[in-house]
Amino acid sequence: MIRIIAITRFIPSSLFCLSLLLFFHPVFAQVDPSWTTPVKPFQIADNLYYVGSQELASYLVVTPKGDILINANLNVSPPQIKASVEKLGFQWRDIKILLNSQAHDDHMGGAAQIIHETHAKNMVMDGDVNDVESGGRTNFLSPSPNIHPYAPAHVDRVLHDRGVVSLGGVTLTAHKTAGHTRGCTTWTMQSHIPGEPTGTTRNVVIVGGTGFWSEYRFVATSAHPVSYPGIVQDFQHTFTELPRLNCDVFLGAHGAYFGLQQKLRLYSKNGPRVFIDPDGYKQFVSRSQKKFTTELNKQRLAAAN
Repeated sequence: MIRIIAITRFIPSSLFCLSLLLFFHPVFAQVDPSWTTPVKPFQIADNLYYVGSQELASYLVVTPKGDILINANLNVSPPQIKASVEKLGFQWRDIKILLNSQAHDDHMGGAAQIIHETHAKNMVMDGDVNDVESGGRTNFLSPSPNIHPYAPAHVDRVLHDRGVVSLGGVTLTAHKTAGHTRGCTTWTMQSHIPGEPTGTTRNVVIVGGTGFWSEYRFVATSAHPVSYPGIVQDFQHTFTELPRLNCDVFLGAHGAYFGLQQKLRLYSKNGPRVFIDPDGYKQFVSRSQKKFTTELNKQRLAAAN
């Protein structure tokens, strides 16, 4: 995966104020175009819209009492997300709550700016709070070329496994599916899909992340400790939790998780129903679990020899 390579400086502060945003100066060397190329925003369910890029997913949940944004994406993403929100006819200032999938820069890099502009309350899963408030600098892999710092953002509410976020009659449930980050979060909600019979609802699942890189250490050796105590148990919990979720509409933090580009080619003909994909969800979870188990066994074998 091509990542953004950045050199940053920032004002350390518990306040995500304008001065922090002005002094946070990234210098980009290389960007995966799919992470920043916008797609035309579109509706997924009655109150759920896609406002992200080709690969970095961002979702707008619309309620009568204000809106919820899931994922701020990169530090350069807020203008793209804002343009998508407004293209749909909604107001940027109506965003009352900011949620996220994981505390990496490609999902939280734009958080400080969005919070500054909208005054949204920042709600983060326990395990990722320190990373968000340090701008990624307390991540268990840091320092690492895969972990890029970003502007810190104050956390207004700490979430816990299966906690709920409610606004304007809409409820989302936060499932702690950790391992990729300490507080990686999968979101679920129920909503009606346009074109389906009135009164019917579908179970929506937005997967936070299940992957890992070569530097993740699951087994301690004389040369390397585990990435963090409990990382194996966290991944095992994730792969116990995800299969239990009732999924009709399969979404995720990255478009590649749920075949976004392939499904968009069918969207003009079939509409939001293209995202009804329970089998695709089961296959994704199964593949992810197999990859983890294979790597865990590989590391165990290497440590024993």
